[in-house]
Amino acid sequence: METIFDTYQRYPFHFEKGEGSWLYDDKGEKYLDFTSGLAVTNLGHRHPVIVEKVKNQLDQLWHTSNLFSTSPQQELAQKLTEQSSMDRVFFCNSGAEANEAAIKIARKYGQHTTRSHRYEIITFEQSFHGRTIATLAATGQDKVKTGFRPLPQGFRYCPYNDIVALDEAINEHTCAIMLEMIQGEGGVNVAESSFIQHIKKRCEEHQILLIIDEIQTGIGRTGTLFAYEHWNLQPDIITTAKGLANGLPIGAMLATEKLAESFSPGSHGSTFGGNPIACTAANAVLDVIEQQQLITQAAIQGDKLLAKLTSALQHHDFVKTIRGKGLLIGIECKGKVHDVIQSMHDQKLLVIPAGPNVIRLLPNLLVTDKQIDTAVQTIQEALNIQNV
Repeated sequence: METIFDTYQRYPFHFEKGEGSWLYDDKGEKYLDFTSGLAVTNLGHRHPVIVEKVKNQLDQLWHTSNLFSTSPQQELAQKLTEQSSMDRVFFCNSGAEANEAAIKIARKYGQHTTRSHRYEIITFEQSFHGRTIATLAATGQDKVKTGFRPLPQGFRYCPYNDIVALDEAINEHTCAIMLEMIQGEGGVNVAESSFIQHIKKRCEEHQILLIIDEIQTGIGRTGTLFAYEHWNLQPDIITTAKGLANGLPIGAMLATEKLAESFSPGSHGSTFGGNPIACTAANAVLDVIEQQQLITQAAIQGDKLLAKLTSALQHHDFVKTIRGKGLLIGIECKGKVHDVIQSMHDQKLLVIPAGPNVIRLLPNLLVTDKQIDTAVQTIQEALNIQNV
């Protein structure tokens, strides 16, 4: 009898072990993992430095409560602020919780700190900000909202990369604009530079907060620590989670000092947020990324992957376009990609969709040239089967 809610459209694999870029199922079969657990295991499975650090922390301290401070949490907050140009950090357990914190602090700042009546947040069509009630409301995709209405009010939605629609949405109640620099779940849609610069200008003119959702794009994924660094931006709030602790549950909402007053004692909290084990893993992740120069590595390998995919697929009848940054790449096709992905899985390459027509590739930051070549060949073969 099934005992787990059927909330996931699971693929027919049961994995028992991971090592680097590889997953091993219960039959001993080996799969090349180009999903990274949905941009989570950015350093691959069971990275030895993270394993060692976490094992050591297990012998020290697991949990206190956020009424007390711990060294791993303080150390991680210091690293994140130094590497992001932010000043304060709130720790939680997931991306949705980080976005919830961002929504709360933006509203608190807009209504109480500035003594104005600002509470609305502009988000964008095809965005994805989480599955809690508030982050569902923030998400610009109706398909994830079915059955959960009425949702919280206070969100306006604009087409992505549409400057005119953005200007029409801004009003006296707008407290923040919230966006992903690359919409991962929405189809690997990349923000246009002119659009981002217009957002920057409007935020400055109207004193609107800028929230950048880096849940999927952060921690080196796009060839910078955070994706917003590709654009000339200074956000007020950043959210991050997935890749931060390489598989252990953690999320973080980072903000500039001007928002500090809006999260005063008692205004927000999280029982497990920033627990010592997750923070230890996250500290190890950031150390490895810095010591091994993996941000540069991700940019280089991402360029290689994109170039090889373009060379192999540019004349393929089923492929519409290939886009992305770093190691977040989408192959948009002219039809549904379910069967193509199934073919790749049959050839032991794990990829996932981003909407019905886009194949999403998320290899880890340590992906090798040989693994890239294997993946590109498998993708080409799967698409050729589709085209027969």
